[in-house]
Amino acid sequence: MFGGLTSFTEFKATDWGERMLNTVISQTIRHLFSQSDSIDVHVRCHPSSKLLQGSIDGFKMNGRGLVIRKEFAVEEMYIETDAVVIDFSSVMIGKLSLKQPTQSIATVVLSETGINDSFQAELVKKRLVNLELPSLIALSGGNPVSFTELKVELLPENHLHILAHADLSSGGLIPLDFTVNVVIEKRRRISFQNPLIHVDELPAAQREISQALSIALVKILDNMVDLDRFDLDGVKMRLNRLETQDKQLIFSGYAEIEHIPRTSQS
Repeated sequence: MFGGLTSFTEFKATDWGERMLNTVISQTIRHLFSQSDSIDVHVRCHPSSKLLQGSIDGFKMNGRGLVIRKEFAVEEMYIETDAVVIDFSSVMIGKLSLKQPTQSIATVVLSETGINDSFQAELVKKRLVNLELPSLIALSGGNPVSFTELKVELLPENHLHILAHADLSSGGLIPLDFTVNVVIEKRRRISFQNPLIHVDELPAAQREISQALSIALVKILDNMVDLDRFDLDGVKMRLNRLETQDKQLIFSGYAEIEHIPRTSQS
């Protein structure tokens, strides 16, 4: 009887500990985002008694309606970790602390609407407006050039159709219209390749400059998305695959987590 009571007590303790850990992980992850519609966490631990020593088989997280840095919308994010060793005493005070690094697989889903909204983010706009690159001011007569009204349409087979305008200051607005293929480079960069530029519908006087400005914009976009520039404390992210699917852009890869990020992305 005593043995049965002890087992029941351990079961209740670990069951309570698992619920607490689910809550703490959910709250910790939620605080990394400016906004979240839902974040669901499931801890895997067998036998459950390992939890009392801070050892778990891993956890799964599925988040929807996430916003990073108040401006970047993520439709859905899925994370599944390898085995994790935590400081269980930190869980008791509502915090999550890793005793050793762990790895996780991750899937991130962006919507076409979210991608287009991101072009209004200050972090993105500052790399598109009032540019004084030599290749650009040579086309504008020495004036800064801005790329405005960017709109992306997701196409099958990892292609994007991009519309924009180039503002040449005194030279007026030049329409831009091109299609590119997006690929992963070195597991950390999103590269814009093989541009197909559409100028047939433009007046003859604008075709040559529209083509040159489109190529310039492709180069700017090609250097814009590099994971090494996103300083998420304690986390190193790498990409394995991307694909366009209906009106979504889906990334899959992995993350090496040295410690839980200390700073919010809000």
